[in-house]
Amino acid sequence: MWINRKEIEGLSEFIKESDEGAVREIRDNKEGPLSILKNDIYTLVESKNEQLKNAYIQRDVLADYMSDISHQLKTPITSMEMMLDLMEDAPPEKKEEFRRNIKFSLHKMEWLLGALLKMAKIDADAVTFDKKPVPVSELIETVRPSVDVLLDINDQTIEQTNDVSITCDKRWMAEALTNIIKNAIEHSPKTGVITIDCGDNPLYEWVSIKDSGSGMDKMSYSALFKRFEYSTNENGFGIGMPLALTIVKGQGGDIDVDFGGNGQGATFIIKMYK
Repeated sequence: MWINRKEIEGLSEFIKESDEGAVREIRDNKEGPLSILKNDIYTLVESKNEQLKNAYIQRDVLADYMSDISHQLKTPITSMEMMLDLMEDAPPEKKEEFRRNIKFSLHKMEWLLGALLKMAKIDADAVTFDKKPVPVSELIETVRPSVDVLLDINDQTIEQTNDVSITCDKRWMAEALTNIIKNAIEHSPKTGVITIDCGDNPLYEWVSIKDSGSGMDKMSYSALFKRFEYSTNENGFGIGMPLALTIVKGQGGDIDVDFGGNGQGATFIIKMYK
């Protein structure tokens, strides 16, 4: 088969343009080796550009998280440096107080770094979720060691009204549930009850977590799932709920919120679509 020079030069020019980010249509509906070559080159270039686009997105995601980490660590690091300087001339009881505060700050920083790195990995599609049917009761038992102390301090209880299996990654979903339940504990009064329900329908499997507080207003909801913007706990970062949403969405689900009010607490509903 004869291929003229102009056709070869056109393909060469297309490849050069693609390196500069421009991609024009070169495919045609003709038969023959040249048309097949054009289609293959076009497909290859499109695939390369898509990979580059994803790489840039992941770079930007990582840059955003690094900026967040840097910003959030400045305050506790500065505080610890000040306490270390003051410890030199402080009386023994004050030294012990400083030591406890520094240890507490280090634990907070460790949790923050871990949470942000988990969110970054999920946002960058670097996590493979192992989704299997898991009974909600089993998820709650996995969560309990992380929330039992808070429940005891506040004399609160968890009540589960139903039990079904939801398709999810058990380890990751337990982390999401832990953060949502901790949020419910913070918004429930002393001796309050956190009610967990679950079920499924033709569209999705669901788990709901209802606190026994006074409900939520729209202003609080608008900041609820934004990093560092919402926390009623003076020791919190406002990242637990954003992490929960990231985990659920990473598995193809979503979180809905019923604001409650009029004597009803807020309800968070995890939906895992089928």
